[in-house]
Amino acid sequence: MLKVSILQMDVAFGEPEKNRKKAERMLKEALKVKVKPDIVLLPEMWNTSYALERLSDIADRNGSPTIEWLKKVAKENSVNIVAGSIADIRSGESNGIPKVYNTAYAINRNGEVVARYDKVHRFRLMDEEKYFSPGEKAVTFELDGINCGIAICYDIRFPEFIRKIALLGAQILFVPAQWPKPREMHWRLLNIVRAIENQFFVVGANRVGREGKAEFPGCSIVVDPWGEVLLEADEREGVFEAVIDLSAVEQVRKRIPVFEDRRPDVY
Repeated sequence: MLKVSILQMDVAFGEPEKNRKKAERMLKEALKVKVKPDIVLLPEMWNTSYALERLSDIADRNGSPTIEWLKKVAKENSVNIVAGSIADIRSGESNGIPKVYNTAYAINRNGEVVARYDKVHRFRLMDEEKYFSPGEKAVTFELDGINCGIAICYDIRFPEFIRKIALLGAQILFVPAQWPKPREMHWRLLNIVRAIENQFFVVGANRVGREGKAEFPGCSIVVDPWGEVLLEADEREGVFEAVIDLSAVEQVRKRIPVFEDRRPDVY
């Protein structure tokens, strides 16, 4: 059994220090319970939100200070942290030009970064293609010996990308997001469908609150490989927990052998 805690939080626009302090409070709440979580998941772009025109000033630099702080939290509390995604500035491959990425980090119980994933699909409705450099590959990683994958928000709309993560061996897909209320139904259904078609667990963390004209409904979700919803949060800010039985992945894949019956020679 694996216990997962989701930090469903409102995000202050362009205020990374305020957001880190809130995340710190929520992490303490998640970790003070009698049975601590094995994995904690945060939402998308929770350090700065979409203050896109200010990212050069307020984004992290190579994961600092946000990820450096979370590495300490993970080690001190012996907890795995899938750190949602943050705005992160890194030097480019050509001419050392700094580039901004929408980046997810995974940190193990020893405080080690075991994965870094840059969002592949940039969401044009929020001008991501104007401000973020794209990621170039799907990423999987291990936490407690469990093969995990990650997709950020808009990525979940691309079934071929999520299938690639499944083919790389993922048993759990983490989905940090800033998914707006008008497409709330899409959020719910896409997470469910991705779990069913790839026969793995999907754990999605969505933000709450308002930002300009946009409203975010929360509705963080945990779905099992059968498509059963194990957890569906409401619109409140808070810590939401679910316990998952990873043996369900093998059971479902044996009962309905989708991966054995694939015909990639046809498609």
